[in-house]
Amino acid sequence: VQLQAFGGGLVQPGGSLRLSCAAAGFNFRLNTIGWYRRPPGKQREFVADITSGHSTNYSDSVKGRFTISRNNVYRTMYLQMNNLKPEDTAVYYCKTKYKNRDYWGKGTLVTVSS
Repeated sequence: VQLQAFGGGLVQPGGSLRLSCAAAGFNFRLNTIGWYRRPPGKQREFVADITSGHSTNYSDSVKGRFTISRNNVYRTMYLQMNNLKPEDTAVYYCKTKYKNRDYWGKGTLVTVSS
Protein backbone atom coordinates (compact mmCIF):
# COMPACT_ATOMS: atom_id res chain seq x y z
CA VAL A 1 0.00 0.00 0.00
CA GLN A 2 1.38 3.37 -1.01
CA LEU A 3 -0.05 6.81 -0.39
CA GLN A 4 1.54 10.05 -1.50
CA ALA A 5 0.15 13.45 -0.61
CA PHE A 6 1.17 16.54 -2.55
CA GLY A 7 0.03 20.06 -3.30
CA GLY A 8 1.04 21.85 -0.10
CA GLY A 9 2.63 25.25 -0.01
CA LEU A 10 2.49 28.77 1.36
CA VAL A 11 -0.82 30.62 1.06
CA GLN A 12 -2.18 33.83 2.54
CA PRO A 13 -5.09 33.83 4.98
CA GLY A 14 -8.35 33.63 3.07
CA GLY A 15 -6.69 31.84 0.19
CA SER A 16 -7.27 28.40 -1.29
CA LEU A 17 -5.20 25.31 -1.89
CA ARG A 18 -5.95 21.85 -3.29
CA LEU A 19 -4.22 18.78 -1.96
CA SER A 20 -4.06 15.46 -3.77
CA CYS A 21 -3.32 11.95 -2.52
CA ALA A 22 -2.28 9.30 -5.02
CA ALA A 23 -2.86 5.70 -3.95
CA ALA A 24 -1.55 2.32 -5.06
CA GLY A 25 -1.37 -1.25 -3.84
CA PHE A 26 -4.95 -1.86 -2.76
CA ASN A 27 -8.46 -1.77 -4.17
CA PHE A 28 -8.85 1.99 -3.90
CA ARG A 29 -12.54 2.17 -4.84
CA LEU A 30 -13.55 -0.10 -1.96
CA ASN A 31 -11.72 1.75 0.80
CA THR A 32 -12.53 4.68 3.02
CA ILE A 33 -9.68 7.14 2.75
CA GLY A 34 -9.09 10.31 4.69
CA TRP A 35 -7.01 13.37 5.53
CA TYR A 36 -5.34 14.09 8.84
CA ARG A 37 -3.05 16.91 9.85
CA ARG A 38 -0.40 17.69 12.47
CA PRO A 39 -0.19 21.37 13.43
CA PRO A 40 3.18 22.58 14.76
CA GLY A 41 3.72 21.32 18.29
CA LYS A 42 0.42 19.45 18.40
CA GLN A 43 -0.86 15.94 17.89
CA ARG A 44 -2.17 14.64 14.60
CA GLU A 45 -5.89 15.27 14.15
CA PHE A 46 -8.67 14.15 11.86
CA VAL A 47 -9.65 16.49 9.03
CA ALA A 48 -12.04 14.61 6.73
CA ASP A 49 -12.73 11.23 5.17
CA ILE A 50 -14.72 9.77 2.31
CA THR A 51 -16.18 6.29 2.03
CA SER A 52 -16.38 3.98 -0.96
CA GLY A 53 -19.93 5.25 -1.40
CA HIS A 54 -18.70 8.85 -1.39
CA SER A 55 -20.17 9.68 2.03
CA THR A 56 -18.08 12.34 3.72
CA ASN A 57 -17.20 13.37 7.26
CA TYR A 58 -15.47 16.55 8.40
CA SER A 59 -14.04 17.88 11.61
CA ASP A 60 -15.92 20.87 12.97
CA SER A 61 -12.90 23.08 12.44
CA VAL A 62 -12.95 22.66 8.65
CA LYS A 63 -16.64 22.05 7.94
CA GLY A 64 -17.93 24.49 5.35
CA ARG A 65 -14.43 25.45 4.19
CA PHE A 66 -12.87 22.17 3.05
CA THR A 67 -14.26 19.65 0.55
CA ILE A 68 -13.01 16.09 0.23
CA SER A 69 -13.52 14.13 -2.98
CA ARG A 70 -12.17 11.10 -4.79
CA ASN A 71 -11.65 9.85 -8.33
CA ASN A 72 -11.62 6.08 -8.40
CA VAL A 73 -10.43 5.95 -12.01
CA TYR A 74 -7.29 7.90 -11.15
CA ARG A 75 -7.02 6.35 -7.67
CA THR A 76 -6.69 9.81 -6.21
CA MET A 77 -8.27 11.66 -3.32
CA TYR A 78 -8.48 15.43 -3.09
CA LEU A 79 -8.93 18.09 -0.42
CA GLN A 80 -10.10 21.48 -1.62
CA MET A 81 -9.30 24.00 1.10
CA ASN A 82 -10.92 27.42 0.93
CA ASN A 83 -10.87 30.41 3.26
CA LEU A 84 -7.68 29.14 4.85
CA LYS A 85 -6.75 30.36 8.31
CA PRO A 86 -3.38 30.48 10.08
CA GLU A 87 -4.59 27.68 12.36
CA ASP A 88 -4.84 25.42 9.30
CA THR A 89 -1.04 25.44 9.13
CA ALA A 90 0.04 21.82 9.45
CA VAL A 91 1.53 18.82 7.74
CA TYR A 92 -1.34 17.07 5.98
CA TYR A 93 -1.39 13.29 5.63
CA CYS A 94 -3.61 10.85 3.79
CA LYS A 95 -4.58 7.62 5.46
CA THR A 96 -6.45 4.43 4.71
CA LYS A 97 -7.07 1.13 6.44
CA TYR A 98 -6.39 -2.11 4.60
CA LYS A 99 -6.61 -5.60 6.08
CA ASN A 100 -7.07 -4.09 9.57
CA ARG A 101 -3.91 -2.04 9.36
CA ASP A 102 -3.60 1.74 9.04
CA TYR A 103 -1.43 3.08 6.23
CA TRP A 104 -0.17 6.65 6.17
CA GLY A 105 1.37 8.58 3.33
CA LYS A 106 4.20 11.06 3.68
CA GLY A 107 2.76 14.42 4.49
CA THR A 108 2.67 17.68 2.64
CA LEU A 109 3.18 20.97 4.45
CA VAL A 110 0.56 23.70 4.28
CA THR A 111 1.54 27.08 5.68
CA VAL A 112 -1.06 29.83 6.00
CA SER A 113 0.63 33.14 6.66
CA SER A 114 0.73 36.70 5.43
